[in-house]
Amino acid sequence: MSIKIGTVVISSAGHDSGRPMVVTGADGGFVFVADGKERKLDSPKKKNIKHVRKTLGTIELEGLTDKKLRQTLRAFANNTLQESE
Repeated sequence: MSIKIGTVVISSAGHDSGRPMVVTGADGGFVFVADGKERKLDSPKKKNIKHVRKTLGTIELEGLTDKKLRQTLRAFANNTLQESE
C-alpha cells in the first residue's frame, strides 16, 4: 500500500486508535503522521503502514501550522461522521 504525503489517515492501532492524522513523510513500510496536538508537525510519529487506514482526504502541508492542522482534521472528522449516519 502506497500512501502519499498530505493524505489523511485514521490510526487503527495504538493509543491513538481512531484518530485522524495527516501523513508528513514515508520511509519503507512506515509513515510519519501528525495531528497537531499530541504529535506536532515538527515531531511526527513513526507508524507502521499496516496500522493506518487511508482515506480520500488530502491536506496541503505547505505553510500549514499545528493550529490549522487541528482545525482541518476536526472538520474532516465531523464530515466523515455525518456522512456515515
